[in-house]
Amino acid sequence: MINAILVFNNHGKPRLVRFYQHLAEEVQQQIIRETFHLVLKRDDHICNFLECGSLFGGSDYKLIYRHYATLYFVFCVDSSESELGILDLIQVHHILQEVVIGGMVLETNMNEIVAQVEAQSKLEKVEGGLSAAPSRAVSAVKNINLPEIPRNINIGDINIKVPNLSQFM
Repeated sequence: MINAILVFNNHGKPRLVRFYQHLAEEVQQQIIRETFHLVLKRDDHICNFLECGSLFGGSDYKLIYRHYATLYFVFCVDSSESELGILDLIQVHHILQEVVIGGMVLETNMNEIVAQVEAQSKLEKVEGGLSAAPSRAVSAVKNINLPEIPRNINIGDINIKVPNLSQFM
């Protein structure tokens, strides 16, 4: 059984909230906050299934989520639901966003919709690779072994003179 469907942005602001069991407003808000913090701290390359028994007061509840661009789609389900089936359902919801935006039908051509979803998937893969780029760049710079600081740098017709920096070391 699906107990809740939550869609929130990268800052934790809820965009869609549906609870399928009666819970007090304060409890719902706490579940939204805790769910956001649980999925936010997970790397994009980690499994999209997460045990969350303590959130709903039982031991057999799971969070099944997917992160698309700026939105997290999160389903809280019990053990009777298929994790892969829920991931497929999230994919359908993502495709629906390509068809209807702001209450208006923007696209009905299935080829265009599929092309946009594929482009989004490619973009997510590229962004996933770029997230590690800063750390790789820092490692590369740290591993540069220069015997001495160059005094002149020549690039084509450009000649750059490097000042003496030994006084700052």
